Amino acid sequence: MQPNPALTIRFLCLTVALSSALTNLCADDRPSVELRIPQLKSLPDVTQTLQQQIDAGQGNLKLSGAEYFRITQPLVFNLAAHGAVSVTADEGVTLIMDGPGPAIRMVGTHNGTASPKTFEPQTWNQRMPLVSGLEILGAHPEADGIELQQTVEPTIRAVAVRECRHGIHLVTRNRNVIISDCHLYNNSGCGVFLDNVDLHQINVSGCHISYNREGGVVVRDGNVRNLQVSGCDIEGNMPPDETATTAANVLIDLTGSADDRTHSVAEVSITGCTIQHAANYSGSEDKTVAPGGANIRLAGKALYPIDSVTISGNVLSDTTTTIDLSHVLDVTVTANSFFAPKPNNLRVRDSRRVVVTGNTFNPRQFVRPGIVLFQNSHDCVISACTFHALATETGGLIIDGCSGMILTALNFSDCGSGIVIQNSTGVTISNCRATRTADNGLSLNVDAESTDVQLLGNSFGTQVRVSGSAVSGTNQSPAGREALQQ
Repeated sequence: MQPNPALTIRFLCLTVALSSALTNLCADDRPSVELRIPQLKSLPDVTQTLQQQIDAGQGNLKLSGAEYFRITQPLVFNLAAHGAVSVTADEGVTLIMDGPGPAIRMVGTHNGTASPKTFEPQTWNQRMPLVSGLEILGAHPEADGIELQQTVEPTIRAVAVRECRHGIHLVTRNRNVIISDCHLYNNSGCGVFLDNVDLHQINVSGCHISYNREGGVVVRDGNVRNLQVSGCDIEGNMPPDETATTAANVLIDLTGSADDRTHSVAEVSITGCTIQHAANYSGSEDKTVAPGGANIRLAGKALYPIDSVTISGNVLSDTTTTIDLSHVLDVTVTANSFFAPKPNNLRVRDSRRVVVTGNTFNPRQFVRPGIVLFQNSHDCVISACTFHALATETGGLIIDGCSGMILTALNFSDCGSGIVIQNSTGVTISNCRATRTADNGLSLNVDAESTDVQLLGNSFGTQVRVSGSAVSGTNQSPAGREALQQ
């Protein structure tokens, strides 16, 4: 009998797969840095040698003459003593932190704001400390990449940080920070961590920030203004398994200072990024990676909400909730593409004056609810958005316990259901359209507890339920008008 070529190919593929699986089961359980650099522990500890070079050479450090430099304590750059400093390296040089703390710690003395009038004369001598052109690896569970404290105009560019705890850690106070063209990858903590820091003016641009387990760009408490995240690829910054989490690819969290008005965040721009992963990584509809994770999570506080935020021009996908906003005001979410939620797209709670306009919501290759929810929020606008194939019978767009809401020019196609208004007042729905809503779904559902709901120029067909008596206006289609009158 002649062998079957198709069966032969399948057998070979299965053999390769089994071989790969066995290899993984038998893999060395050493940390990944040691797997990459088997001679790691035999490398000399050059901490003291490098620190002496820093202290003797006006603070500048050039790493050259070797591929690997292993240290066990932070290299400290005292800007008060040395003024402006730089850390650079020959191409291909790696700095290995084999101890706790940051590989590079830059400490300045600035106590003022970004205003020139607040600068002490000597502070200008500390301007623009630079780290450029090297890789930092962590070989200790508490190793960090770079720490900045009380610096002015620090510039970090073309730097890779891997296998550390936090990639770039900002503490105490800093001003006018630039982080560009960096790769912050596979760290156990945060990629860029604004840790209870007083910081105005920071630009994070053109970076890959991925697989950092506690978040990508993270702000926790502190007093932060003028944070710009632009042109970055930010992916999978949360647990890699089914561990529940509140982490996010971009996370601003003020819940740790709920009763403190001195901790506040405002004036934030997140633009032109791809931000995604990791809910669908399990490959199974029954499992979710990092349940609770979000692409963008703004967790404000009632005492001092997060305000003046623009989220625009991003591609967003593949987390439990794509964007999660609570206790925010004056936030614009515009011209973003939402896809592959697991399960929901956007949640806005306890917020005011949130504008959602010009976005597309489409699960794409997945069957998902993709719900957009506004809860206990006021004076918001949702306009000029498309909602496609949202697989939910409870409402694709839900307005719950809200007031002063405007919904206009929304287009629902092939959804399980459309707009749900419940326990809300002062809602205007105009020029909205729903087509091919599921047979057992409603294009519009207004409950009996809702009041002052106005319907103007909409096209919802007959799949309308209006239980409240305080509803005015018309549906555009004759069948819709008849449904409203019943």
